Amino acid sequence: MRLYAVLFGLGLLVYGLVAWNRVGQQSPAPHFVYQADAWLHGKASIDPPIRGDDWAKVETVRLDDGSEVSGRRLKTRPFFKTTGGEELPLTRVRASVSAVHYMSFPAFPALLMVPSALIGGRDGNDTIPTLLFAALILPMCLLVLRRLREAALSKRTEIDDLWLVAVLAFGSVMFFSAVQGKVWFTAHVVGVLLALVYAWASIEATHPIIAGLALGAAAMTRTPMAFMFPLFVFEAWRYAARHVSAAEGPEASASGSLNLKKGKEAVRKAIVKPLVQFAIPIVAIAIIGMIYNAVRFDSPTEFGHSYLDVRQQVQIEQWGLASYHYLPRNLAVAFTLLPDILPRYPYVQIGGHGLAIWFTTPVLLVLLWPRQKPPIHRALWITVAAIALPALIYQNSGWFQFGYRFSLDYMVFLVMLLAIGARPLTKVAKTLIVVGIVVNLFGAITFDRHWQFYRAGGNAYDVVVPH
Repeated sequence: MRLYAVLFGLGLLVYGLVAWNRVGQQSPAPHFVYQADAWLHGKASIDPPIRGDDWAKVETVRLDDGSEVSGRRLKTRPFFKTTGGEELPLTRVRASVSAVHYMSFPAFPALLMVPSALIGGRDGNDTIPTLLFAALILPMCLLVLRRLREAALSKRTEIDDLWLVAVLAFGSVMFFSAVQGKVWFTAHVVGVLLALVYAWASIEATHPIIAGLALGAAAMTRTPMAFMFPLFVFEAWRYAARHVSAAEGPEASASGSLNLKKGKEAVRKAIVKPLVQFAIPIVAIAIIGMIYNAVRFDSPTEFGHSYLDVRQQVQIEQWGLASYHYLPRNLAVAFTLLPDILPRYPYVQIGGHGLAIWFTTPVLLVLLWPRQKPPIHRALWITVAAIALPALIYQNSGWFQFGYRFSLDYMVFLVMLLAIGARPLTKVAKTLIVVGIVVNLFGAITFDRHWQFYRAGGNAYDVVVPH
């Protein structure tokens, strides 16, 4: 318990020192505090004035027949699209009656900001809660790594586990995200914390209800994290198969053989209960989310991004929120982008799409050569792929960022893969970890502070899809 407390204190100290001047004030994008305050006043919409970007705007207009409809004006065609999906020519619009703004981001982190809103109202501090959540990531990560050891899935030492905690907390884009306090980064911090809770509960499928609650809350924090479910499903099957095999006798237990039809049927029956327990909280949270969406946008599946009042709306109307069209750019952002080296000050500049995953967390290259592949290995990679795909075909690359921040949706599972891979943490591996920490410390200090190290354009990836 003392080590967990030390890790929490270390995280809070480091993140707090790097955040520094941001700690005592509300961030420039306090969407979650605004939403929490609105709920406390019995409203779903956000009253003006509002700060920050990426607000969903629903406009009410009066038509030529005197009726009023709500929706949005299309940017690519002269039409007004109603919340019911009907497209009306703009020539029918006689006047704009009102405009209502909603938060378009999944709302679970706003629930965590309620105490801040109770204390400060709309001016509540969203930076301090974000730092607290980020600091919790360190002890929670150690708890997950220890759970892997208890389940005989990892052979790492305690020191090895602490190195891996450092990878997640300081050697990844978690570092720069944790010290911002703004809506986009707070969501990532909360998402990583929930992913750790989910991973801990999913190992050997020991806590299905907790796993379901964590996944449901994560999906209401970062939508792609709804696809974390394969880990629990595979672990439930593996755990049931192991126990059924043991029940069949010592020889079956040793070989893991379940070729008999009777054994397979027994496994299917054994996983029903944990899967149902896992699914119930997910379905309950999904229903609440759909009702909330229907109240705001007259559609249970619309969470607000279709109503974003931003210039990206042009590409959204043309290609949709998710499309294969965005894949080449997003793959380039995730895996190829490097900093520009300049002959004079500031010597280094980073594009608006940020840096490649392997550059910000170079120790992940070790995953290409695992020494061992325990039973959970495949489940973790399938989970990573399931979460990564929605982001790779999403209309936004994460812009503006230091590194590919969407990788945080699955970074917990990559760290778990490092743990189970059993490749020794040699001097080379530890050097890669330290390099990652140095790189991310630079990002945490400079991002949104020292803009001379960043540029908004200038390479091909900035124009593949207009931003």
